[in-house]
Amino acid sequence: MSGEGFPYAPENWPEDGDIWGWRTGRRIVANRSHFQDRYLYLPNRLIRALKEEKEKENPGSGADSGSSSSSIRRQQHIFASKLAVERYIKTYFPDADIDAFFASFSWKIPALRSNGNALPIAAVPLQQIAQEAYDSDSGDVVKCKARNKKCTSLVLEEIEKYSPAMHCDICCSEPGFCRDCCCILCCKTVSSAYGGYNYIKCQVNSGGGICGHVAHMECALRCLLAGKVGGNIGLDAQYHCRRCDGRTDMIWHVNNLLQTCRAADLDDEIRKKILNLGACLLRGSQKPVAKELLCRIELAISKLKCGTNLEDIWKEDDSFIAHSADNGNDVMEVMVYDDPFEVRTGLESYDFLPRSIKLESEVDQVLRALRKSQELEYKVAEETLQDQKTYLKNLYQQLDCEKYELACQNSSTSDVSSSAVRERKKQIRREVAKFEIMKKVANGFGRTSNDIVKEHFGLKVID
Repeated sequence: MSGEGFPYAPENWPEDGDIWGWRTGRRIVANRSHFQDRYLYLPNRLIRALKEEKEKENPGSGADSGSSSSSIRRQQHIFASKLAVERYIKTYFPDADIDAFFASFSWKIPALRSNGNALPIAAVPLQQIAQEAYDSDSGDVVKCKARNKKCTSLVLEEIEKYSPAMHCDICCSEPGFCRDCCCILCCKTVSSAYGGYNYIKCQVNSGGGICGHVAHMECALRCLLAGKVGGNIGLDAQYHCRRCDGRTDMIWHVNNLLQTCRAADLDDEIRKKILNLGACLLRGSQKPVAKELLCRIELAISKLKCGTNLEDIWKEDDSFIAHSADNGNDVMEVMVYDDPFEVRTGLESYDFLPRSIKLESEVDQVLRALRKSQELEYKVAEETLQDQKTYLKNLYQQLDCEKYELACQNSSTSDVSSSAVRERKKQIRREVAKFEIMKKVANGFGRTSNDIVKEHFGLKVID
């Protein structure tokens, strides 16, 4: 098979209108579902440029232009490897970004065996891919081991997004298990309904490729592999993948859940279930952003319980207080015990939760600023004391040398006098006294005399 341009060859590079060509061989990588042999062709403009360059180098070759053109085609404008392409670009376009060039298209061309022939997956209708992947037992065919027709491994964009995949000979060696659609904890298939809210795909790259294993969020919560978990595992609004031990921040996942809940055509029960799941992932977290997000979720749940309109659910209202129509109290309990992931909280706290989060954020900012200032003061004290220590050591060494020379010298050739030794001792006594004063900073700059801080450490003192 062959073609031109995206997604298997560059387009408009290096100039607009330059369309590269691509071609595949017949071999397919064993157990990998992509072509082993693939070739890249130069655009016509660059081929002509190569021909003109060759004719300038060999003026007498014009009579045999057909042979020259054929030689160029065979040797210079067909590339069978990334290395060959890279050499060409470095030779003719030395300032080009090699990584950006290869990122503009897919080097690997996925394959599907259809009617005995290997075809690029993009050349085959998606329905045919799913049917053949489901029915065929051939190792060369892209298929889901769990026989799931809706598996993401059958979608070209998903294949490219999570490539290269990490090699797995543990769970993926089990028959009927597919890393792309089977939960690593319960082995049941996940559902992509409602934006795939109920599962997470590990995108950690451990060096050997992207993990790509999926897990139900509820399974991860039950197994203490998601949310806030203490002990040795130490999770804080995170997900821990059992396969690769990689960790994923749940903030982005919960934000995606909120976006899903904003859909107007979503059933309220499903919306509430999604919000409850997000609350469970964030509850107990010490991260300020997680606390703020949890507050918004619990507020949205309470509004749903009160029958608030969809447009009003997502409005920011710090003073929202729900009033019970039965007893006139300002407290309404959200206590549903049928669902193990249901939110259990009271609305009496919603009046001050946003304000409390703001206060926590302000306190965190103050503490960070204090720590930064203390680190700066510590660094100043360390450098100043170290300099004084080094200076004293040098003075002691000079004194020892002068004493030794004074003891060994002849009076006729004396370069060091006893008076010089006495002056050196006085200098050392002054510096030692200065050092003792500087040591008072051990009590902290706040408890040290302003004169000492200003004179010996060079810090400005505000009265």
